[in-house]
Amino acid sequence: MTELRGSGRGDRITLTGLRVRAHHGVFDFERVEGQEFVIDVSVAVDLAAAAASDELDRTVHYGELAEAVVAAVERDPVDLIETVAERVAAVALGFAAVDEVEVTVHKPQAPITVPFGDVAVTIVRGRA
Repeated sequence: MTELRGSGRGDRITLTGLRVRAHHGVFDFERVEGQEFVIDVSVAVDLAAAAASDELDRTVHYGELAEAVVAAVERDPVDLIETVAERVAAVALGFAAVDEVEVTVHKPQAPITVPFGDVAVTIVRGRA
């Protein structure tokens, strides 16, 4: 039987609420003091082969994905959470089995002068 890439249309691995302390932001105090960022990552992966074979190398190791995402968020500070989201998307797409990624970067301590529940950006990126 021939396996077709993408035959598991709709299959996803999702990591929700990865917490990372980092120093991103436009303001000096954000760069100095840092703050918590919360990252959600959902990757489109054909899971049929992994499910059929019960072999880890036929899927994405979500522990390795989580560690790679956290490392990407922790590294060199940038002004915008949009840039952080792009960085995370690039890391996720670096996993061979990933066809598409959705990334949400939450900034729960964003410097906003009105009461709020969350500030976040969400991007979706796929293979070119």
